[in-house]
Amino acid sequence: MLHTSSFFKLKPQDSFGNVFIQLTENINTNDLLDHSCTSGSGSGLPFLVQRTVARQITLNECVGKGRYGEVWRGQWQGESVAVKIFSSRDEKSWFRETEIYNTVLLRHENILGFIASDMTSRNSSTQLWLITHFHEMGSLYDYLQLSTLDASSCLRMALSIASGLAHLHVEIFGTQGKPAISHRDLKSKNILVQKNGQCCIADLGLAVMHFQDTNELDVGNNPKVGTKRYMAPEVLDDSIQMDCFESFKRVDIWALGLVLWELARRTVSNGIVEEYKPPFHDAVPSDPSFEDMKKVVCVDQQRPNIPNRWFSDPTLLSMAKLMKECWYQNPSARLTALRIKKTLTKIDNSLDKIKTDI
Repeated sequence: MLHTSSFFKLKPQDSFGNVFIQLTENINTNDLLDHSCTSGSGSGLPFLVQRTVARQITLNECVGKGRYGEVWRGQWQGESVAVKIFSSRDEKSWFRETEIYNTVLLRHENILGFIASDMTSRNSSTQLWLITHFHEMGSLYDYLQLSTLDASSCLRMALSIASGLAHLHVEIFGTQGKPAISHRDLKSKNILVQKNGQCCIADLGLAVMHFQDTNELDVGNNPKVGTKRYMAPEVLDDSIQMDCFESFKRVDIWALGLVLWELARRTVSNGIVEEYKPPFHDAVPSDPSFEDMKKVVCVDQQRPNIPNRWFSDPTLLSMAKLMKECWYQNPSARLTALRIKKTLTKIDNSLDKIKTDI
């Protein structure tokens, strides 16, 4: 297994050209994609190997653009990979994702698989690359615009997202361990759809790490905040305890509840389905300001609307109860990611039993 020390720390001044790393064995780069693609996800390739990988990639087509930069489909040794190219103004997000993937063993089928990271000079300008597994179906946001779900595919997606988040949130001790991580920008645009119908969580540029043994809270050095539409009340009214890691996990849970709502709206019951809309579409403008969201979520204490049809469908009714428990104004009353995962597993099992009985 190839990996750097679990908690190897990058410094902002480090570049991959001057990081000293001891390569204790000759590494065959042909094995690398096999390693990273079969292990689900995870950090692990020594930096010098990451640089080699980056320089062997051919960019084929741009598959997405955003404030962060662009995502390209690339080719590496006959395999498709995703190359996220950060704009220079978002260097801190690139640095944070690179740092987290290289200090943490994040292998999990519901977290986007990391391959390499590199700072490269192209066309006389610096480019910041993050190379990951490629998922041709794109983001959950894009997928839900075009596709509807049945109850079992909705649950499969919901359970996979909750599983990925529960894995991020838990601290695993030992040399093969990982600190607890909070995402801080969970939304349907930062979740990718896999061919097997499950999802994986992407974009760790705002993530926070917590090490229980030292009680160290590593919030990184990124001034960016999350997406306003998905912000929890305590973020909007500035009452969040920034020195408490539990606070960050509870912010993720609020956002997870909104993603579950997006999934449920696109789930057909009795031949009926809602068109895709983002959370609070009927309460705020398309690009809401901080103040817009604060009024709706904190002052008026509004929550996304639960359509009447959900009450006559056992799966959607259970999902509605679950999302409401993610939306308590009091953060400490919200469910944990592990509890949500267990509840969704129970709902999924009861759906299987209904199918078997029929």
